Formats: sequence, C-alpha cells, structure tokens
Amino acid sequence: MNIFLVLAHPEPQSFNGAMFRHAQTILSEAGHEIKKSELYGMNFNPVSGRHNFTSVKDPNYFKPQTEEVFATEMGGFAPDVEHELQKLEWCDLMIWQFPLWWFGLPAILKGWADRVLAMGRAYGYGRIYDQGVFQGKRALLSTTTGGGREHYERGGFNGDIHGILRPIQRGIFEFTGFSVLEPHIVYGPAHLTSEERERALAAYAQRLGSIIKESPYTVGAY
Repeated sequence: MNIFLVLAHPEPQSFNGAMFRHAQTILSEAGHEIKKSELYGMNFNPVSGRHNFTSVKDPNYFKPQTEEVFATEMGGFAPDVEHELQKLEWCDLMIWQFPLWWFGLPAILKGWADRVLAMGRAYGYGRIYDQGVFQGKRALLSTTTGGGREHYERGGFNGDIHGILRPIQRGIFEFTGFSVLEPHIVYGPAHLTSEERERALAAYAQRLGSIIKESPYTVGAY
C-alpha cells in the first residue's frame, strides 16, 4: 500500500514527532511504500497567493479557485504545490500527524490544505463527497491533545472530540472523496509518564500493523 505521512509539529523531538517516526518505521517494515512531508522541516509556506501558480488566468483580479482550475488545465502549479499534489494522488492512505491547537489544525497544516487541495485537481464540478476525486483512498487523523480524555468526551468541558474533528474529517477528507478511518488520539501526552508514552506508541504501532484491514467509520453529524 502507498502511504503518505504528513507531520505538522515544529519540534522533531515532540511526541508528535515520535509518533510520526514510529509510523514510518512500522509501516515500512510491514512492506508499505512511504512518502512523507515534514511541513516545518520543509519550511512549507502556508500562505496562499499567486505564488501557488506558474500560470496566470486573470492578471487583474486574483480569485484562487479560478487560478486553480486554470493551473489544472495548463499544468501551472508552482513546484512546491505540485510535489504535494503528486504525493496526494499517489497514496492509498494519508495520515496527518499533528497536535490539536485551538480546537483545530496547526496553521501550517491548514495552509497546506488551502494551497494543495486545489479546485479542478482535488475537487470541483460535482466531484465531491461520494463522487470525490479521491474516492478509493483513505485518510486518518493522528492527533494529540493538551487535556485528558475526560475533557474531550460528550459533556466534557471542551466538548466531544468527534465534534471538534468533524470539520476536518467531513469538510476536508470526505469532501474530496476520502474514506475516513477512526481518528487516533493520544490525550495529554505532556502529562504522561515515560512508561505511559511508550505504551501509547506501542498501541499506535499495533493499530498500524493492521491498518490495511480497517473499515471506514461514520463521521456523523455532531
């Protein structure tokens, strides 16, 4: 299986970094082909603009979707965007590894989505949801939180984690045609002991060992 790993954490020695490296090792040893994007290490620019393109449809008024469609037709994406699009199109499974910041994605990962998931190439003209461009591919969110599990349960003071993640899973993954696997969440790794963190890594490794057999789960209307 072709697996695309995306890391969005500024500290390589963080627990997110450890999960990313662990995933790369486990999946490679299982015989899967791996491509990766370590967004901070790449100095990926999350800010969208005309620099996304080598082509120009309208030089007088910048509308990103218009330029994305034109770039799709003309092969006009900037190299950094084109490289990410090719990884996205190559993979059977995409895994995003990131810390939950302000109930959402780190800005660098949100900016990656803004720039890379281009109209015409990743969606558009009725090719959304069950008719999406990336039908047949699967996607997994692997994330960490600052608080404990009880803070992210239904009725907890941060609210249900599945409701928090729904805009990503439904509005990005399913919108572009991906089938979504149940998110992998490590709650409050900063508050865990070394032994507890090792157990969390072992549990992730166990899941990744059978990830190819997993069925999508229902994102739901939270």
